Amino acid sequence: MPASRVAEAAIARADWYRALHELFERYDILALPTAQVFPFSKDVHWPGDIDGREMDTYHRWMEVVIGGSFAGLPVVNVPAGFDTQGRPMGMQIMGRFGDDRRVLEFAQAYEPVTGHLERRPRLVDGV
Repeated sequence: MPASRVAEAAIARADWYRALHELFERYDILALPTAQVFPFSKDVHWPGDIDGREMDTYHRWMEVVIGGSFAGLPVVNVPAGFDTQGRPMGMQIMGRFGDDRRVLEFAQAYEPVTGHLERRPRLVDGV
């Protein structure tokens, strides 16, 4: 890999850190979806597109989870609910660097309020 690409990546990462720092100046916690799509058939290797945008790799359809990990932030996933077909979705709770306890406490307080843990998705054979 040429040094110029490494330098570009370093700049992009620094920009991402700055953007997160600005968000955490205003907010204690960020809540983001866990995936861009609801669960799909096991026969589908990965979604070919999402809302007309081609997914060129297996990981592209779930890239929304990269941001917190990329920045080394504490992130926990909690249930967010179900769509009209009963498929589950999760939500990432993300906090400032080093704020692991606050993130975990937020998640622990969130879960009993929603009741999502009491509901389970209906499993379908062959899907």
